[in-house]
Amino acid sequence: MFAPVRRSLALAASRGGRQVLLSARSQRPLSIPRVRTAAYSTTPRLRQEAFHSQLENAAPLPSAKSATQTPQTLTEKIVQRYSVGLAPGKTVKSGDYVTLAPHHCMTHDNSWPVAMKFMSIGASKIHDNRQVVMTLDHDVQNKSEANLKKYRQIEEFAGKHGVDFYPAGRGIGHQIMVEEGYAWPGTVTVASDSHSNMYGGVGCLGTPMVRTDAASIWATGRTWWQIPPIAKVTLTGILPPGVTGKDVIVALCGLFNNDDVLNHAIEFTGSEETMRSLSIDDRLAIANMTTEWGALSGLFPIDSVLQQWLRAKATTAAMFNPEAAKGKFTHEKIDDLINNQLRADPGATYAKSLYLNLSTLSPFVAGPNSVKVATPLKDLEAQDIKLNKAYLVSCTNSRASDIAAAANVFREVAKDGVIPKVAEGVKFYIAAASTLEQAAAEEAGDWQVLLAAGAEPLPSGCGPCIGLGTGLLEPGEVGISASNRNFKGRMGSTDAKAYLASPEVVAASALKGKIAGPGWYQKPEGVEKVIIGEGNGDVVQDKAMSIEEALDKLIAQADSMIASAEKEFSGDEAAAAESAAEAETLTEILPGFPEKIEGEIVFCDADNINTDGIYPGKYTYQDNVTTEKMAEVCMENYDKEFGQVAKEGDILVSGFNFGCGSSREQAATAILAKKIPLVVSGSFGNIFSRNSINNALMGVEVPRLVQRLRETFKADGEGNKVLTRRTGWKLVWDVRRSKVTVTEGEGGQQWSQKVGELPPNVQEIIARGGLEKWVKSQIEA
Repeated sequence: MFAPVRRSLALAASRGGRQVLLSARSQRPLSIPRVRTAAYSTTPRLRQEAFHSQLENAAPLPSAKSATQTPQTLTEKIVQRYSVGLAPGKTVKSGDYVTLAPHHCMTHDNSWPVAMKFMSIGASKIHDNRQVVMTLDHDVQNKSEANLKKYRQIEEFAGKHGVDFYPAGRGIGHQIMVEEGYAWPGTVTVASDSHSNMYGGVGCLGTPMVRTDAASIWATGRTWWQIPPIAKVTLTGILPPGVTGKDVIVALCGLFNNDDVLNHAIEFTGSEETMRSLSIDDRLAIANMTTEWGALSGLFPIDSVLQQWLRAKATTAAMFNPEAAKGKFTHEKIDDLINNQLRADPGATYAKSLYLNLSTLSPFVAGPNSVKVATPLKDLEAQDIKLNKAYLVSCTNSRASDIAAAANVFREVAKDGVIPKVAEGVKFYIAAASTLEQAAAEEAGDWQVLLAAGAEPLPSGCGPCIGLGTGLLEPGEVGISASNRNFKGRMGSTDAKAYLASPEVVAASALKGKIAGPGWYQKPEGVEKVIIGEGNGDVVQDKAMSIEEALDKLIAQADSMIASAEKEFSGDEAAAAESAAEAETLTEILPGFPEKIEGEIVFCDADNINTDGIYPGKYTYQDNVTTEKMAEVCMENYDKEFGQVAKEGDILVSGFNFGCGSSREQAATAILAKKIPLVVSGSFGNIFSRNSINNALMGVEVPRLVQRLRETFKADGEGNKVLTRRTGWKLVWDVRRSKVTVTEGEGGQQWSQKVGELPPNVQEIIARGGLEKWVKSQIEA
């Protein structure tokens, strides 16, 4: 009886909202589509004033006449192209599960473990050898017979299957994917490495997969993916002199540091003027470190800056090395890209919108030992932080332009043509992202300048960034690096401190022996703080969207109130019974799968425990590590006492964003080796969740439990807390009822909460011992 009333209220409210929008936007046509933003936001709206220039350029909302189908984001459009088996007319959107046939799939030193998985599932031929790329880049300094044997096995396997192969020393895989044209704009390209996000710098949707997924792609050409919630990051203003793309992403990680984009796909956007201030190398650095920001991709638009970069690559290839280009960079391909250019539709739905005014940014430094701590360089300079080591390495910032920036720091202070040396007691390590980038730096004389300054060259590869080879941080040392990840223990000792900064700040710090800049930053007049916030950075447009959101909430509240009244006054017992049934929906349990998992809670009280903390990087590429050794080193980079505190059968509980960081599967298998059957957290990093399912480790998110543990087991008066604690609390996960029950100690409070379902198809994968064994069983069947 109330349904017509509800519809009338909603229609009237929406019409009113459009009238308010009309007033707020100063004479816009009424036929505009409604734009919904921040649907998944859990953070308070930040509001800071914008520059006047931004107020003059408010982008108009699109006309409804141009919308012929559901508007899509750029991410959704690219996924649409590379999804297979879609129903006719299906338009993919965020949240959809799709079967992806990626344009390319790259594996690196993990190629042999992937090959072992590939062969163990019964596959004998790669489905499409043009889809697969193999690079050797992580442990290239390791000359042990075991590592050299693995490298030979990978090269032989690639040769047997006709796969494109790049040997150790040729470059870091992600750089090769970009410079060789595999990561092509408008495509989906994946890699079994967490920094696949980097491909977004050239308009390619890059996202990480894990080893088991890579084996599936080799065998079938496809894998599964759920389209994440999509966040729009609007960049306004332009970069001031002395500020780089590295400063942009370090600031984003440190200023939006409450998991704002955790497990999101990011799309960067901005005016043509703004985007022209970001070179492709800047974009690659930003996209690369969206991984550390918690995102699954970081996509830049296919714009004029990218087109010019592609044209230069095509011209160079045609003039100097047409055969080696293999047709990857041609003007014909670029023409096709431009003629069929993909861009986000007006009115596309984003889960949240954030903005950063580049004009207000200054050089930033991340750390120590966290990307979520970002400090203006000037504040750290005042602290006189002495250094032991500096690094210009990694796929993030060791391209020719980065090497040139570092070299110019030394050139500027040279006297009578003599290049000054790095500070006494400081070691400065350099490694180019690829041999092509090193050759360009050598041709410009930049590489030689750094060598003259006393820098120690390393082969092109990951090296110290992943904690392998020469130059790792020793206990008590302080290092600064142009790489992407400074997690505790990643670059050496857990008792060292690591900072991240731009190449010029790293070089200046090496020169001065302490964290310092080259003095290139020119502060714009009137800028006193970094301007960030939720929305698009346009006050008028954001105000209109805020009104829309408020109206949406009012309509939803009215719907809820009317629905409750309908139930109360209609005497609809069937509706009540249906509601009760929904509350107690039971999950089917496969024969032999446990209906309940229970154990004592061991609490690791920290957020953002990363895969380096769970399983140290120095063991990641040792393929002969025993199960016993994996159990022994599990969580040692987080807490050396974990192995003594945690026992077989315990339930591991941690804070939020557990398992962020790299794509290593051992983060899951090491916990299983410790014979811990279940991990509970406030939230998980997406790639860890994927690895857990693929390797038969169960996980469930219970934010309330984390809150209760922190309320009960607080830090002492000096802020110290126990890293790993036996709590005496018991947890029971009732898989059939999708419910956890917690008993807070002997005779303590007991409470229950509904949690996510563990459906039969996932149960089957876990029961089989993981995805690899499940695929094998399907092939055998």
